Amino acid sequence: MRFLSGRQNCQVAIVGLGYVGSCIAAVLADRGLDVVGVDNNTELVDELREGHCRYVEPGLADLLLGGISAGRVQVTTDYAAVRRADVVLITVGTPVREDGSLADEQLWGACVELGRHVRTGQLFVVKSTVPPGTTRDLVLPLLEAGGLVGGVDFGLAFTPERLAEGTAIKELRALPIVAGGLDAESTAAAAEFWRTALGVEVVPQDSLEAAEITKLADNWWIDLNIALGNELAKFCALYEVDALDVIAAANMIPKGAGNVNILLPSVGVGGSCLTKDPWMVWHAARERGLDILTAPAGRRVNAGMPEYTARVAIDELVRLGKDPVSSKVAVIGLAFKNNSGDLRHTPTQAAVAALEKACAEVTVYDPRVDAEEADRLFGITPSASLDDAVKNADCLAILALHKEFHDIDFAALPVADSCLVLDGRAYYSREKIAELYALGYHYRGVGR
Repeated sequence: MRFLSGRQNCQVAIVGLGYVGSCIAAVLADRGLDVVGVDNNTELVDELREGHCRYVEPGLADLLLGGISAGRVQVTTDYAAVRRADVVLITVGTPVREDGSLADEQLWGACVELGRHVRTGQLFVVKSTVPPGTTRDLVLPLLEAGGLVGGVDFGLAFTPERLAEGTAIKELRALPIVAGGLDAESTAAAAEFWRTALGVEVVPQDSLEAAEITKLADNWWIDLNIALGNELAKFCALYEVDALDVIAAANMIPKGAGNVNILLPSVGVGGSCLTKDPWMVWHAARERGLDILTAPAGRRVNAGMPEYTARVAIDELVRLGKDPVSSKVAVIGLAFKNNSGDLRHTPTQAAVAALEKACAEVTVYDPRVDAEEADRLFGITPSASLDDAVKNADCLAILALHKEFHDIDFAALPVADSCLVLDGRAYYSREKIAELYALGYHYRGVGR
């Protein structure tokens, strides 16, 4: 095999030490590989050298900092370090612009730098999510700028990142990896590398584009399925039907290789992938004359859920005889998903903004998020404790149910009389809801 095979002692360079790059670096080092991480963010590199990992992910800090301490992981801002690597993984950010097009500045800049240091025999693997054709039409020419030829002098493949916040380390060790190459040998080299490096199943694809589309298809499906759950919840609410009961019953029907699988409704969708990948699909299709309808439909439904959730709370306060303009709402859980401290594109931001417009006071509390980041994002200084946040609250809006909130003693909370519990992502059982009513609370959820 001309391009690097996945022998145990191969050298790996990871370009982009964001959330994804950091997780991959940590796991590869733990598996015994030598890793050099390259990032042009001097502050980030300095933090890692000083023993600080800015990303909150179970197991990440211990693995990554342990790898640095043991000499398995080196971090630098110097792209020349990639010359000694056998495999170069590209994990830079790939956001989209308002029109859905790829904001390719980070990817372009990284590949320009890499083009100055390509050597014969290396394998380059793009993991950043991109529109179909980007690896072939943008990455390849930039890597070839130094005179070497892809598929001849070096290999090039796309193997999408498909990690979920909160379970990324576990998933890196278990999830199958999709691999599509510039040519058959690039595909084989990428597949062999991941099989050896992580010990996981690899699913080869016939082309770079097939692998690129696979990632987009995953998130397109997830976002659209959540949108179905959200609209079903709105529909159920019209008839005072519990959407969770309907979804559980509907999901019992066999279909295809599994069952019907409607995902659960909530305050909305966040994170860096689901909020952008469907727009990436939509824009890429329009450039080739195809008008995709489902991707933007799902996005619009999910983007509207924070305001809908806030309206559920406001309407219920009115029904309870509480004037919103003199009511206090305590928002508990700010991250975009349960058991995460991630505030990227969190739907709770829009929900809080809507509540602030209608209510007298809004407090926020989330022990998992960075308090300064939350202050900047929400314009509200987070409360120091749950009790501080909920004191005299007319509504307790639980928008992310972290483990820290599983055993809340609702009887001891210093809330106002007839306090409303708004369930934005807690999915409380009927038994729990009955318990809340017995304590003098009222309850409403999305579609419940």
